[in-house]
Amino acid sequence: MAGIKENNKKQVKRGSFMKELLSGSMVTEKIILKNLGYILLLTFLAAVYIGNRFHAEKITREIAGLQREVKDLKAESLSTSADLMYVSRQSEVFRLVKEKGLNLEELKTPPFRLLVDKK
Repeated sequence: MAGIKENNKKQVKRGSFMKELLSGSMVTEKIILKNLGYILLLTFLAAVYIGNRFHAEKITREIAGLQREVKDLKAESLSTSADLMYVSRQSEVFRLVKEKGLNLEELKTPPFRLLVDKK
């Protein structure tokens, strides 16, 4: 008699398990409610992970833009430096003075220092 009761309990449990699984009540009531904290933690971590990914991509784009800007400014600096060196040559300065009509003349004698004795 005891063997029959145990056999009936197993059949009832097996049948009720399948019935609960197929109806969805087992998933919603037993599994989700027991693990609600864990599910919320996983959802929060997934949101943080996605946010971190977007933030990293934004920073990467900003770095690439700044590197392009630095490259452009470096090229502009070299160009400006070359132009300044060309304009500051003595022959170019002489030509620009004549062209502007400033009535300046080039020194024929080298500069000299005045020494004053302090007494």
